[in-house]
Amino acid sequence: MRNLYPCALAVAICLFAPILQAQASVAEGGNTNAALAKQIREDQSLRQVHQMALDLLKGGLNAGKHYPQVWIRDLNTFIIVALEANPRGALRDSLLTFFKFQGPEGDIVDGYRPFDPKLKEKPYRLTPLASGLESHKNTVEVDQETSLVQAVYKYVTVTGDRSILDEQIDGRGVRDRLGFAMQYLLKERFDKQHGLIWSGTRADWGDVQPESPVGSWLNDDTHRSFSVYDNAMMVLAINDYLELLGPGAPEAAQWTKNRDELKHNTRKYLWDKKNQKYFPHVYMAGSPFPADFNENAIYYHGGTAVAIEAGLLTHKEIAHAITRMDADVRDAHAATIGLTMYPAYPLGYFHNKQMTAPYTYQNGGDWDWFGGRMVQDLIDEGDIADAYREIRPMVDRAVRVNGFYEWWTPDNQPRGSAGFRGSAGVLGHDIDLLEAWAEQH
Repeated sequence: MRNLYPCALAVAICLFAPILQAQASVAEGGNTNAALAKQIREDQSLRQVHQMALDLLKGGLNAGKHYPQVWIRDLNTFIIVALEANPRGALRDSLLTFFKFQGPEGDIVDGYRPFDPKLKEKPYRLTPLASGLESHKNTVEVDQETSLVQAVYKYVTVTGDRSILDEQIDGRGVRDRLGFAMQYLLKERFDKQHGLIWSGTRADWGDVQPESPVGSWLNDDTHRSFSVYDNAMMVLAINDYLELLGPGAPEAAQWTKNRDELKHNTRKYLWDKKNQKYFPHVYMAGSPFPADFNENAIYYHGGTAVAIEAGLLTHKEIAHAITRMDADVRDAHAATIGLTMYPAYPLGYFHNKQMTAPYTYQNGGDWDWFGGRMVQDLIDEGDIADAYREIRPMVDRAVRVNGFYEWWTPDNQPRGSAGFRGSAGVLGHDIDLLEAWAEQH
């Protein structure tokens, strides 16, 4: 990757001279991998942050201090590390609870929480369950179903417990319910003309549409659109479902066809070949933003990271992506590639008060929750030096504040919920992967 893109190399030279000095020694017969592995093994801050993640995840499965709900999009991203910190039964029960709330058409809720009669009105639309729990579902996004499929796959892969797939919920097995959830998306949120999943317009992977102050639910003002995050999440979910089905399953051929067509159409309609990036949105019937606004100038970091995980970029395109993200971080005067996007949407383009100002919340905030996924992508690519370089500022700030926060400002100040388990889970998993690589080298 570095040999193709000297700009990324220059950044690494500034930040991590020892690593690059080891790389320079290759011509002299030095062992670059051994030098980098030694540095990772000796980095005590990685051990510290990993232990911090375990300690936080032992404390529950809700998303964070300010979020009493267990959210499936969050649980999907911290379940692997949570299984290091908790008995597997706790994670198993949580996953099964989502199936208990599954709708009659197959849809999956965002999250559940203990029943609270004081919160029966907006901003939450809550559905009570006899067990004393209640759930809510935001309809502007479509990653609830795909997140649950991915989370079950991770649970089965880590624990080896395939019995969860045969668990019966109201007379219907979990294996069947997983397919039912994805069929909901193909039935209710699929545009046949483009062959893509649609949602309300949001900022990258976010769950807030611009047209209303809350922005959580589809309404008459919604501008339906396609984005790479939603469709990449579906590709990942189908891949995982195929693994859970196993070879020879009668439905595997159709799901394979669905996945391949989705990958093809994501590239056909959403990939901007000229600019080597994904379009923020392709609209079904007009944009919610002013006609003179060039939305395509925005680069979505989070959606790109998930697209890489789903195999929707080539090796060369991934190299270009990390170079672009590093440049965006410098131009935004931000701290990490967790920067949601660059540039952010201008002031007032989102009516939600958390989103209206640029570089706040999902409108250009800096999130370890997604920056850590790009680190994982780099590890998967075998680009360990870049992965280590990119995770370092995330690790440093976790140590500085002795915890994990939902998001960060460009000047690296924590915002949103403290005790944010999505950040802990993603960074903890990154550290596991880096340490495993270091032990092998």
